[in-house]
Amino acid sequence: MRAAPREGEANDALMELLARAAHVPLRNVTLVSGATARIKRLTIAGDGAMIAAAFERVITDA
Repeated sequence: MRAAPREGEANDALMELLARAAHVPLRNVTLVSGATARIKRLTIAGDGAMIAAAFERVITDA
């Protein structure tokens, strides 16, 4: 992440990245805990199988 860890910029950038990777709207990605910590817990709402397949493609294309 290149966003600064101030005023939630890095958290917002992380959620945008995950939304794009999972092919879901940004509103489907929620930061559950870790707003000020290095370790985050997020939820991604949507079809679990489709989200898992999207992340599988990201991993195999890396």
